[in-house]
Amino acid sequence: MSGSLEAAVLTLWLAVVVIVSLGAAAVAWGLAYRENASPSAIWGRAGMTFAAAMTLLIGVGGFVVIALTS
Repeated sequence: MSGSLEAAVLTLWLAVVVIVSLGAAAVAWGLAYRENASPSAIWGRAGMTFAAAMTLLIGVGGFVVIALTS
């Protein structure tokens, strides 16, 4: 892969990771809101879900990049 193509693919992957993570956090926020949880619990669940999704997706992306470039 050329350098600019690789950079474009990585940038696109990062955008996908952020969008999917925000979606997962929104779902967690909505579910906690429906349970009438406290505001700190609602935002805590959303934040932890966002962090977990980002970590998981960036990790998967890292393995894919290693596999493609080696």
